[in-house]
Amino acid sequence: MANSVSENIRKLRIKKGISQDRLSKDADLALNTVVKIEIGESPNPTVDTLEKIAKALGVSPADLFKE
Repeated sequence: MANSVSENIRKLRIKKGISQDRLSKDADLALNTVVKIEIGESPNPTVDTLEKIAKALGVSPADLFKE
């Protein structure tokens, strides 16, 4: 499941046309955190982190888990 979350975050980010750096700033997270989540090096991001990313992408946290 973590893999689909990583892929969904990347797809949503690209669809919105924003960089990892922009997403990290909008979500108030370190760039390194966003990069690690997207490439799957951080397989268990916290709920708080996922909520911040979802908000920055303009989607609900549940959207990050959709197949």
